[in-house]
Amino acid sequence: MAKAKEPSFEEALEELESIVQEMENQEPELAELMEKYSRGVILSQKCMKSLERAEKAMDLMVKKEKNTVQELELKIEGD
Repeated sequence: MAKAKEPSFEEALEELESIVQEMENQEPELAELMEKYSRGVILSQKCMKSLERAEKAMDLMVKKEKNTVQELELKIEGD
């Protein structure tokens, strides 16, 4: 059986937003609510991992200055 394609950050975020909106605007049964909550947690974790990878990549971006390479640390508001 083929493995399902992993959603991109944008797809995961869009699905997560959709789940939150459905949970706020509807009154799903408990089983459906638990299923949506579980999927939301998985999507949230995926988004956080994607953001952490992006932050690490940005931390390693370099700047050339006088023919030397310097690591620039990204400062995220709220850290």
